Parts: sequence; C-alpha cells; structure tokens
Amino acid sequence: MKQGKTLQALGEELQRQRAVRKDFLADTGRLELTSRGNTSQLTITIGKEKKVFTVGELAHQQIASRLQIPYRYYQKMQQEFPELLDENVNAWFDENPERRMVRTVDGHVRAFLSDRYRRLDNLELCAAVLPVIQDMKGASIESCDVTETHMYLKVVNKKMKAEVAVGDVVQAGFVISNSEVGLGSLRVEPLVFRLVCKNGLICKDYSQKRYHVGRQAATLEDDAYELYSDETLRQDDKAFFMKVQDTVRCAVDEAKFMMTVDAMKRAMHIPLEHDPVKEVEVLADRFPLSQGERGNILRQLFLGKDLSRYGLVNAVTAASKFCDSYERATDLERMGGELLALPIPKTALPVAPPIAYRKNNPAMTPMQALP
Repeated sequence: MKQGKTLQALGEELQRQRAVRKDFLADTGRLELTSRGNTSQLTITIGKEKKVFTVGELAHQQIASRLQIPYRYYQKMQQEFPELLDENVNAWFDENPERRMVRTVDGHVRAFLSDRYRRLDNLELCAAVLPVIQDMKGASIESCDVTETHMYLKVVNKKMKAEVAVGDVVQAGFVISNSEVGLGSLRVEPLVFRLVCKNGLICKDYSQKRYHVGRQAATLEDDAYELYSDETLRQDDKAFFMKVQDTVRCAVDEAKFMMTVDAMKRAMHIPLEHDPVKEVEVLADRFPLSQGERGNILRQLFLGKDLSRYGLVNAVTAASKFCDSYERATDLERMGGELLALPIPKTALPVAPPIAYRKNNPAMTPMQALP
C-alpha cells in the first residue's frame, strides 16, 4: 500500500486549505475568462469588486463540459488560439446565464460546480470519523493523503483477520474517500490488507456512498457573492455526518470480510488463460494502464510466481506502490478488487465450499455448496 502523509501532516494541510479557500456563487454573466498561452484566469465581479483566480485543469474540464464544448477542441483553442477560447466561453456564459458554484484555493479555481452542490469538506469529515476510528478496537490508519481531487483514509482492523492460505494472512479494513471538487460521492469501501506484502485491495462490492447534493443555495440580490457556512448549513451537516459515523461503525463487517476471503481462495484455483505477457496485455485492454504500469504488474507477477487469478490480483495491488501519485495507486487497488469480482470461468475446477456456506450448513458437500 502506497504511503502518503502522516495523520498529523494531513490535519495540518486540511487546516491550511481551510484558511485559504474561498467559495463563490455567481451568475455566469458575472464571470469572464481571460487566457494567455496555457494560463487562464477567471474574473468574478462582485458588486464593484473584481476577484481574479487562475484556472486549474479540472475546472477547465468542468467548464468545457457544462458549455458542451468537446474538451479536445477546448484544449486546442487553449494551446493554439487562446483568444478564441475566451470568446467561446464568455459568449456562452452570457448566452445561457445560470448560477454556478466556483470553488477556489491558493488563488486558483479548483472546481466549477452546480449551485446545488453540497460542500462536504474534508476537515469536517475527519472531525466526524476519526473519533469513531479511535474507538474501534484494533483499528489504525494504515495510510492517508489528500490530493488535488480527493482525500483518503485507509483503515485496517488488526483484530479481524483470516488466512487465504497457510501463512498468507489478510486483515479487514475500509477506505473513506471524499472529493471537494465534484469528482464523486463520499465513499466508505471495504479494504483487505495482505500482511505478507503490505498490499491493499479495495473491494468492488459492499461500498457505501453519500452524495454531494443539497438544497439550492438561497438567492441574494447580488448576482455573485462569497459563500460561508451559516448555522442552518452547520446543523444539516451535523446530521449528515452523524449518518456517516454510523456507516463507518458498520464498515468492518465480518460476514462480508469472510465472503471476500472466500473469493480470494477461489481465485487461487483459477489459472490464468494466457502466458504472463499476454495476460497483462489483456488486462490493459480491460483497464487503462500506462506502459510503466504494465511493466510493474508483469514484474510483480513474475516475482510472485503465482499464475492464478489470485496471483494477478496481488500483482496489480503490489504494482500500486510504484505509482507516482497516491490517486493512481488507489485506482490500482480498486482495480484489484474488480479483478477479484470477475465471474468464475466455466473451465475453473471446483474448490472447497465457501466458509459462509459451510457455517450455514456444515453437512453440505463441496459440490452442493458451489453457486
């Protein structure tokens, strides 16, 4: 599992971002894009005051999407004819006026969102869930980080563990992730932590989501204004985060954990359909992988000496530690979970019945227990 920040460093960064962030609600008629080369600035007019921010890449993508400008063409204008980009964007801002939420930090626009977007911020999320995690016996934060688009808390419960094979011990856990810039919901996903190689696998099934959708912000006389957190919003958020706390308390579920362990055991008996090189090529057809990522997965597959689906899952999650970004490393951990959840090929040999079935009916034979 790729290591990010310490918990203390994460807290300091979230506090820093809170001090410098500014959020605005503005009619697009009060917005103006000005580009010079690859650098663009967005001016927000509030009364007689003009506030100017540079525009981040994600905000560019969101502006293009909202104005229905194909992003490749948007980038071409930005790189080759920036004046044309400004003319297009500003004309559509005026032609189809609407209110949008503009989120900024460190002097640049980080998101261009709906006025119904609910600001569920990372600092409040940590304040809500960290006490719950501390109260969990055996639970600890194995890894955490905040990137430009997401915050992650990866928690492992050392008291809930099982053996996939002799000496191959895994522990239960979960991942809490949140995006302040409109890239997905607040999510709590099951995590399986493999002790032998310190790999994390994020399970495809059993995740919980809570969406950033709220009431439309109240209309003020001015067509643009800075957003603050009023008492009504604080009370709404308090109720929301209480529900998130309940979700986190139930995140480590023994029955679901054992079902994932059973899936791992079955994967050990599913041989790869191709030689390792071809198998990684097939994997790259299913998932977007860079050339470097393909090489890292192939290397880990050879080092693991396990040409089963389980071996491929472990090769993918092991390769995540070599990703340049924490964001991409988490993508590969999720990819491992998706591989594990693939249907069992008809050619795979039957194996011992899953633990969940045997508990329910100890007398059941292996063939009867197979789904």
